Amino acid sequence: MALDQCALLELLAQLKLTDVPDRIRTATETLYQQLIDAEATAFIGAAPFERTDARITQRNGTRPRTLTTNAGDLSLSIPKLRQGSFFPALLERRRRVDQALYAVVMEAYLHGVSTRKVDDLVKALGADTGISKSEVSRICADLDQEIGQFRNRDLSALTYPYVFLDATYCKARVNHRVVSQAVVVAFGVAADGRREVLGFDVGDSENEAFWTEFLRTLKARGLGGVRLVISDAHSGLKKAIGVAFQGASWQRCRVHFMRNVLAVVPRASQEMVASIIRTAFAQPDAGHVNAQFDEVATMLTKSHPKVARMLHDARPDLLAFAGFPPKHWRQIWSTNPMERVNKEIKRRTDVVGVFPNPAALLRLAGAVLVEQHDEWEAGDRRYLSEASMAQLSTIDDPIEQEVALPELITA
Repeated sequence: MALDQCALLELLAQLKLTDVPDRIRTATETLYQQLIDAEATAFIGAAPFERTDARITQRNGTRPRTLTTNAGDLSLSIPKLRQGSFFPALLERRRRVDQALYAVVMEAYLHGVSTRKVDDLVKALGADTGISKSEVSRICADLDQEIGQFRNRDLSALTYPYVFLDATYCKARVNHRVVSQAVVVAFGVAADGRREVLGFDVGDSENEAFWTEFLRTLKARGLGGVRLVISDAHSGLKKAIGVAFQGASWQRCRVHFMRNVLAVVPRASQEMVASIIRTAFAQPDAGHVNAQFDEVATMLTKSHPKVARMLHDARPDLLAFAGFPPKHWRQIWSTNPMERVNKEIKRRTDVVGVFPNPAALLRLAGAVLVEQHDEWEAGDRRYLSEASMAQLSTIDDPIEQEVALPELITA
């Protein structure tokens, strides 16, 4: 939409009243706004207050958007619609993760913990002219509200037979010191077979008190129907699971266990020992799994007695998966399903390096997890088929099974 003579004269008068450096910013802002309004008119099929047969919706006010450019910060207005949504093609829609990264970098910059790397990131994000504290606060407030609503959402609408727990570590400043912070995450497989991010938090360590409080928060939000909890063998985590999920089975991650085993095996024998142990997991049913596991432990008693003892001690925890439908085994006998998301969290957090505070770490990790949840929600594929999930109803009473479920967790 071209500016008419009246609008051009008004712009000229406005430019005369501004300093020379501001004239480029003002002219650029006017041009951007005119282009946005023209695109909105084409999208709606009518100009403001115009009645046409091609109109598909109506304007409903505007929302502000600040665009940082080499000419300065441009204050733009994006039209809102009564039905549907409109976003200008000129502007790049930031995803939550991008917003969170932007906010974290800027917050670090404003808190005086910037480094050459942070300076380069600021420029790479297109903010050569800097950013105000109020802008950082606005971005952070919007993200914190959205992530907070997600973290506190009600979970009682569905049951979650399978719950995965894991943690990854990042650096953050606490009381003027750089310390390691645990980002703990809980995933769940709902009764319909879909995966969800149930919750997440940031804490000083993976001790029992921290995990217990985290799991109790999940239960307070309505988490129920848990049949199997999958995690590594961290002592604090295992104790917390026993307190929060009494009556549920615990599956020790077989991948983490295998790493522990190979750590005590000479390098020359590692492949052979690993291959022997894997045979126990390559069986068609629970009976054969238990029988082969015993045979493997016996086979390794003479050559690797320490490994045999480890297998014996971990037996009920490693074979917990055998009490559930065989179609689920590969998906529930380790925490591997969480690894890809943990890697994405690390990829994003490594860009920042050291976070200015734990809240900034929670904001960025939370944005990654919310987007992952949305991706699963919108996907067509289920983690486990609904038909196979229905088989869980046949193992309600472990006593009636031919092969008993592994020992249940007790506090």
